[in-house]
Amino acid sequence: MSAAMNDADRLTHLIVEFYEKLSSWEHCVVRGKGLTLPQMHTIEILGAHGPMRMKELAEKMGVTTGTLTMQVDRLESRGLARRMPHERDRRSWLVELSEKGRSYFEEHDKLHQRLTLELTEALSNEERAAVLSALEKMNKRF
Repeated sequence: MSAAMNDADRLTHLIVEFYEKLSSWEHCVVRGKGLTLPQMHTIEILGAHGPMRMKELAEKMGVTTGTLTMQVDRLESRGLARRMPHERDRRSWLVELSEKGRSYFEEHDKLHQRLTLELTEALSNEERAAVLSALEKMNKRF
């Protein structure tokens, strides 16, 4: 086996292992709030991007508008989001976070920031910059 293949194999396993650990952490954090991962993902997108049309939000999440409708219904029933008519397009609805939803977003974002600090505290500035650069390049390829 070549060194490049060995590195590719190691990288594959490390990415999968990191994903599994991060997913497990995320499940625990979200479950503590009584939410599902898709519900928290909806909150994260709305928190980061502001009010969005249902169609745009569904595209960002990679789900159908029908699936998103159920997610938004549940978030609305918990007082975390609300629908409102679009000002310029009467056929469209915007979804936005309520004050309570914004609070959930900010709290969850702080947990992400804390985890990132914990995971990277042993890295040098150069290592941190290399990880940042690599992740930016990898994210662009998705």
